[in-house]
Amino acid sequence: MASDKSASRGRWRATRRFKGIVIVLVTLILLVGGAYAYTYNPFQPASNPFTTIANGMKPLGVTNILLVGNNARNPVTPLDIGTQGGGQADIMILVHIDPKAKEVTLISIPRDLLFAMPNENNPIPKIKTSFFIGATQKPNEAAQMTVAAVEKFTGMPIQYWVVTDFQGFEDAINAVGGVRVDVPGRIYDPLHSQANLYPGWQTLDGAQALAFVRVRQNTVSSAGSNDFVRDDDQAVVLSALKDKLLNKKSDLSHIGPLIQTWTKDVRTNMSYDTLVKVAMAVQGDKMQHMNLAGPKDSMLLADAPAPGLNRQGVITGAYYDVVNPAQVYRILRPYGSTGSWTGYTLPSPVTVTVDVNAPASVAAELRRAGFSVTEIGSGTGSRIIVSYPPGQMTWGMAVGQALGSGDELVQPGTNPSAVVVTAP
Repeated sequence: MASDKSASRGRWRATRRFKGIVIVLVTLILLVGGAYAYTYNPFQPASNPFTTIANGMKPLGVTNILLVGNNARNPVTPLDIGTQGGGQADIMILVHIDPKAKEVTLISIPRDLLFAMPNENNPIPKIKTSFFIGATQKPNEAAQMTVAAVEKFTGMPIQYWVVTDFQGFEDAINAVGGVRVDVPGRIYDPLHSQANLYPGWQTLDGAQALAFVRVRQNTVSSAGSNDFVRDDDQAVVLSALKDKLLNKKSDLSHIGPLIQTWTKDVRTNMSYDTLVKVAMAVQGDKMQHMNLAGPKDSMLLADAPAPGLNRQGVITGAYYDVVNPAQVYRILRPYGSTGSWTGYTLPSPVTVTVDVNAPASVAAELRRAGFSVTEIGSGTGSRIIVSYPPGQMTWGMAVGQALGSGDELVQPGTNPSAVVVTAP
């Protein structure tokens, strides 16, 4: 299994660094068919096979499509693990299309979600590793295993999947001659994305656009410096692509190269007929986005016994996203969810006793969350350590999530009846 230990919580300032890939996935779905549907020869109106397909189609019903961004370097195909590590589903976005409501909802799946895989030899059981397992242990099942995991997590049936990688992003941007965007400020990130951009309107080629949406540590300004800013930047690029590709007045000479990009850099179980149907169904629809986790759900789980989370019953320490399945279900029920499953359930705070040797603000935060709190000291350190009773990892995870800094260390403890929170 590929190693995936994070060294610090800095990834919440600069995580999801591959998320820009999803722009290509969404855009290709919306435009590969859509651009063809827009294309016509006024002198030979019956010559466009895509128009014929669209006219003969049954209306699209509620549809769920999983978009996957594979972080492999130099893969033979987007479904491979590549030659330099990676090969995991760093991006998972479930596209929920409701034609009657005229809405498209993009549901971001937390890539570092702690997710039980009881039959797999997986020391770091994150939902994104389902892709790696499918690509290595079960040949040609990378997409299918990822779909199965996301279906369990969301409780929503997934009809189609689309997978691409870094090269797919660059190729698609280059295929359309670049995108014109308004860079919000000076961006310089030489260590990570290699972005080196100045503010103002400009046309970005594939490499520049990829760097723009992957900024991890901007050393000269706040532009692109955190998840939320990057989300805005990605929306800017997506809007630019849509304007360029789904505008009837646009030059359609890029359609051929774009289809070549689709063929080379994307894998999917959707036929071209289905692409056309989907593209035509969502034209003009309202698009909204939701996250199923955030910074407060992230924590560093130490090496610990973890029966049921993997075959060996022990997890390797790493940063994980921990969510409450009941809350996920409440969020997704309006979209057809029948229930969320992660392999664990967080306890109600009222059932957990916490001893606190940390600043008074920590005790107050836990009381507000509903925990039974006893203050046993007033540690003044900045790093919070959560130690849970033997066999009660979910108690510690619930406390870590309630504190919500994204940087708590959650580890096995010795107190048999209480979670102990310290700030040494």
